[in-house]
Amino acid sequence: MSRPVRVRFAPSPTGPLHIGGVRTALFNYLFAKKHGGVFYLRIEDTDQNRFVPGAEEYIFEALEWLGISPSETVGKNEKFGPYRQSERETMYREYADRLIASGNAYIAFDTPEALDAHRKDHEANGKTFIYNHHNREKLDNSLTNSAEKVLERIASGEDYVVRFKTPVDEVLHLKDIIRGEIKFDTNLLDDKVLFKSDGMPTYHLANIVDDHLMETSHVIRGEEWLPSLPLHVLLYRAFGWEAPEFAHLPLILKPIGNGKLSKRDGDKMGFPVFPLEWQTEEGVSSGYREKGFFPEAVVNFLALLGWNDGSEKELFSLEELAQSFDLNRVHKAGAKFDPEKNKWFNHQYLITKSDEELSQLFAPALSEKGISIDASKLAKIVSLIKERAHFVSEFWELSDYFFEAPTLYDEKAAKNWKEETPALMSDLFQLLENIDDFSSSNVETIVKDWMAQNEIGMGKVMQPLRLSLVGALKGPHLFDIMELIGKEETISRIKRAIANL
Repeated sequence: MSRPVRVRFAPSPTGPLHIGGVRTALFNYLFAKKHGGVFYLRIEDTDQNRFVPGAEEYIFEALEWLGISPSETVGKNEKFGPYRQSERETMYREYADRLIASGNAYIAFDTPEALDAHRKDHEANGKTFIYNHHNREKLDNSLTNSAEKVLERIASGEDYVVRFKTPVDEVLHLKDIIRGEIKFDTNLLDDKVLFKSDGMPTYHLANIVDDHLMETSHVIRGEEWLPSLPLHVLLYRAFGWEAPEFAHLPLILKPIGNGKLSKRDGDKMGFPVFPLEWQTEEGVSSGYREKGFFPEAVVNFLALLGWNDGSEKELFSLEELAQSFDLNRVHKAGAKFDPEKNKWFNHQYLITKSDEELSQLFAPALSEKGISIDASKLAKIVSLIKERAHFVSEFWELSDYFFEAPTLYDEKAAKNWKEETPALMSDLFQLLENIDDFSSSNVETIVKDWMAQNEIGMGKVMQPLRLSLVGALKGPHLFDIMELIGKEETISRIKRAIANL
């Protein structure tokens, strides 16, 4: 690499950060870490009509939660500040004027009504109207008005825009790190608006100027920006600047069908498409954080959407991802989003966490139910159920019988309660009453010896016993349950089952 790596994530604060945007931020972060470079964040808020209050704060909070905060951004190491485009607006006029002076841009006075009329006229003749070399010298702009007339119209307060003057009869051979060489015919490009009559630049001008001034070495962004690539490269050339290297990431696709993943897909299938919850007057859109996902799991599954390290490995820490990340291993094709696989990732991270950490995460749910329990005992319960959970939020459903005796019994499981079962259960609780050491291993030994001596089949005792203690044929090792709820509670539940079943 010819210059120090500086990459950026440049979202617009127009709403919550989509999971596709999060992946773009993540890939930029990993690329910077891999090459010892800088990952910075710039807020692109030049379109004030689409600005949404709270969206900027949401972006920062989401990246911080995921552990991929930028090293330079608004209010933090502002080496090339400001990092909000709306606070840089006074500088863009100068660059628009520079392009006009060099003949690479021109002023256009065409009204929306006039342009609409041209479009309709072309459509009536089976053509598509494009504002470019085909017709720009027939339209209302500084190419068809004298310099004096242009100045006079500007002075009178007439609305105008600045358009880029796209070169004619040229084939651009551009390189993309992911896609290789891509060709663009300049005759098919339109003369994009760079500067608007409200004194604000469009995305294209502000983006190029800022990337240059902030010394961006690589632009890593979604493939929806691929059609803008020729304009951006031409703008660099027009300014006489060295262009960064470009890499356009594949789309994240719907789980079912074709097309880009949308909020509607998440609403329909019951999974989030935003990192954090987002509230509006219309309602609440769920987030991965509020759904109980660990940030490490979200980072892991996002990294593998369109990239892999060439191995079968699936679980990576953030540090491992940074060491392994390579843009040359990013796929060109879109990556299917798999909500079930994402839950699998969360499960993998859940089971590697300590029982004590998971207990602390589970404890607030118990407090809400008025349940107080010794920390070491709770950790033991968590150790028995966590293998069955994808989320901490599932712990209560998996463990409620440790805290509350069953009041209902699963109907299918109750079929295991035979005519001879009450007598066997009565003999069993009398056996249990005489056990002093109620540890799992000791109780298991005594009960199994009793069954062997009396030639009682395992199923005749163990299934009714589980039904008595749990209310269903589910749960971890039965004698572990007995140890944790204790002798008194065990016998009480057996008696209750005899009375009710």
